[in-house]
Amino acid sequence: MSAETWGLWLAGFLVVVDLAVRITAIIVIPRNRRPTAAMAWLLAVFFLPYIGVVLFLLIGNPRLPRARRRKQDQINEYIRDASEQLHFGTLRPDPPNWFPPLVEMNQRLGALPISGDNGAHLISDYQESLDAMADEIRKATQYVHVEFYILQSDASTDNFFRALEEVAAKGIPVRVLLDHWANRWKPRYRKTIDRLNAMGADWHLMLPVQPLKGRMQRPDLRNHRKLLVVDGDVAFLGSQNITDSTYNLPKNIKRGLHWVDLMVRIDGPVVLSVNAIFVADWYSETDDILEEIDIAHADIGSGDLDCQVVPSGPGFEVENNLRLFLGLLYSAKERIMIVSPYFVPDEALLLAVTAAVDRGVQVELFVSEEGDQAMVYHAQRSYYEALLRAGVRIWMYRKPYILHTKSLTIDDEVAVIGSSNMDMRSFGLNLEVSMLVRGEEFVTEMRAVEAEYRALSRELTLEEWMRQPLRSTVLDNLARLTSALQ
Repeated sequence: MSAETWGLWLAGFLVVVDLAVRITAIIVIPRNRRPTAAMAWLLAVFFLPYIGVVLFLLIGNPRLPRARRRKQDQINEYIRDASEQLHFGTLRPDPPNWFPPLVEMNQRLGALPISGDNGAHLISDYQESLDAMADEIRKATQYVHVEFYILQSDASTDNFFRALEEVAAKGIPVRVLLDHWANRWKPRYRKTIDRLNAMGADWHLMLPVQPLKGRMQRPDLRNHRKLLVVDGDVAFLGSQNITDSTYNLPKNIKRGLHWVDLMVRIDGPVVLSVNAIFVADWYSETDDILEEIDIAHADIGSGDLDCQVVPSGPGFEVENNLRLFLGLLYSAKERIMIVSPYFVPDEALLLAVTAAVDRGVQVELFVSEEGDQAMVYHAQRSYYEALLRAGVRIWMYRKPYILHTKSLTIDDEVAVIGSSNMDMRSFGLNLEVSMLVRGEEFVTEMRAVEAEYRALSRELTLEEWMRQPLRSTVLDNLARLTSALQ
């Protein structure tokens, strides 16, 4: 066969392969996927067929491995059985008409019941939160459960780690979960692991990417949860990681960036639900069922708040957190306050926010003036014009601080706080945990924090935004396209 004939055969073969790839993509990619995400992947495959196919095979599946999802189903069933006949405190009377159906949806999707007679108090100071957790750890007599997306031993967290060391020295079990990918490349990873080993903590990586050990899933899936449970009596959850407010990253230190976060200390029956999240994640990573941990009986807390923990992530069939947010946004009658460092809504969420304004609801969005993740920062900016034109007030927390809090308050009675951003990554790829709270006293605390954020922010106006240079608009819109690749 001549070189020319061989070249023709090769060219024909490549054309057939290219056509087969495109046809296969049209059949496979849109299945059970959002139209926007499907279109983004199809464009990637059509314009960059070989690179697009490799990327799709690597990160195109937003679901956890089937075995991991089966574990989640088993845990959900166990929680349902444990809570079916139990009385989790006394619920507050006269809820809004829309509230019980929302609670029922949350339980059906995430298996965790609502409970009454809970105490919940916010801690908005970064170091104070770390020290408050350390204080509770030192009171432990049975166990300490630590689960954080990022966990670093440094000067800011030294008190937290010393508290763990003190209780571990007494023979009290200290169980620790930390995300693999988020910690593996951090400056103090080895020092942190050495310190956990030295104290005798039982620690494990969450969602490890270790193909040689047979542990593999989509590599950008993350366990983004932040929670602490002490003896099943007290728990903390929210947006803060266990690390210095600079994350100890040279690029952050050079730019003077510091993170601003919000944690909530809780006591009462809802602590059982937070503990159930830990027990589920522990089982998922270790195959160890913590049968000695009671997640079915709790003491009355220090308040009378109604609380419900809502887990979400690729281990569930649907996006539990997104449905919770949508239900709340459509139920609001007077005001909506959203704090989200990464606000990249899908069509449904954007419609819910703008429709609320059309109903006469006051809507305010708190974001950071400066971003720490370029692609997400620019994708978020691409929505500002639509939000401002709809009548949403946007507050930009002044640099060099990164407002990292994730919260939502509705009218004067209901709030959500947790680890979940309002972006497509938190909806589809991250394991998150949120807590729904009903109670005017808690919302009053949230309003005080929001007022503090407002005082430290500047308001973005439509007039200012329309003066953005063309290059910024192009970059924002390009980043918006990539955000749909799930």
